[in-house]
Amino acid sequence: MKYRSSQYRPEYSSTEHTGIMHPDPVQHSLYRAASGLVLILLLSLVAPAIPAFATNVCFSCHDKQAFQARFIHKPVAQQQCSLCHDPHVARHNGLLREREDRLCYTCHTKQQKQFARGVVHAPLLQGNCSSCHLPHAAATKAMLRKDLAGDCFGCHKQLTREYTFVHAPFAKGQCTACHKPHQADNLLLLKSTGDSLCSNCHTAKEVATGHKDFPEKPGNCLSCHNPHGSEQKALMRNVLHEPFTKGCAQCHGRDNQNSTESCLECHKKTEKELHATHSHLTLHNGNSCLNCHSPHAGDDKALLKGQERFVCSGCHIPSLQLYQKKKYKHPPVEKCSLCHVSHGGDNPGMTRGDGNDVCIQCHESQGKFTHPVGPEVLDSHTGQEVTCVSCHNPMGTDYKYHLREEGKKALCILCHRTY
Repeated sequence: MKYRSSQYRPEYSSTEHTGIMHPDPVQHSLYRAASGLVLILLLSLVAPAIPAFATNVCFSCHDKQAFQARFIHKPVAQQQCSLCHDPHVARHNGLLREREDRLCYTCHTKQQKQFARGVVHAPLLQGNCSSCHLPHAAATKAMLRKDLAGDCFGCHKQLTREYTFVHAPFAKGQCTACHKPHQADNLLLLKSTGDSLCSNCHTAKEVATGHKDFPEKPGNCLSCHNPHGSEQKALMRNVLHEPFTKGCAQCHGRDNQNSTESCLECHKKTEKELHATHSHLTLHNGNSCLNCHSPHAGDDKALLKGQERFVCSGCHIPSLQLYQKKKYKHPPVEKCSLCHVSHGGDNPGMTRGDGNDVCIQCHESQGKFTHPVGPEVLDSHTGQEVTCVSCHNPMGTDYKYHLREEGKKALCILCHRTY
């Protein structure tokens, strides 16, 4: 009989044959385990000497000048490359010992708990600390890749356009005057909400002087003003609500001035939509419309309070975070109204079509060859008709084709358990 090297060989079971083998496999295994523990102990005693030695080896290939700047990351300054990098092999790019954000949190422990709550900046939510920070050395504080504004504009390119009138903090690149860079309790990472943020710079006297011709006391500043820049004086938003251009009396000074009915007196089409089976008719100080729309001015004809996906995520925060965090993103999520009606509809989720119809509007070819669907094909989890979203998550997933699970097997056996 032939034996593999890992098999027990009776002829080698005594010390008479070799003088080094243990009498039986069990004792041999114990011997190997004990030897391993001794080796680990010895390595732990010399471990402090490894980083400095390893760094000299690193710089034999990596240009040392690339790690020199005004601000140097502490592990680099202490020549401890192996704190973050494995010198031989790793599962992560750059031979990192762990996923980027987890690696950073091994030192920045206080921030880990703080950054896990509220509204989290998308790069941080995705674990991409290095999208804003350099890991080794930088010319700016906080190890930023560029100056503060340069870092922000790297992603927020829509704000790099030229304005006739520019808000002073924005012109100076002082994004953190209003926004927190990592996490905040408010949407858009604002430091505070409403007028309290503006009043940090603009005194009550200054505001009163600027609004002396208005019958109402100044309310929500962002209702009329763009915080970055505008083509209008006083940073007024570019699209003005028609009643606002004719004076305030059409809406203000009436018994129902703060009610949804006040808006619906003009917006008759919207009134019909709000009486559908599902609607956005929720209270906001008595006026549902003000959840999403500014009553005075906006940057688009709908007078939305901001970019559509951010307006929607004011209530649907989990959907925004899911989209930001997942690897595969469904492009229409950038504009919710491509798939959903804005005010009200008769379909669940206020979708623009019934069941699969909304998906087929874009994915027409996929609708011709698909998993069986229809009233007779039921989802074993919900008991409802199988639709596209039974297998796909349109908000974003970690799997190709926006599948809810890995597509080769894991997804299928969720329903087909006997296979």
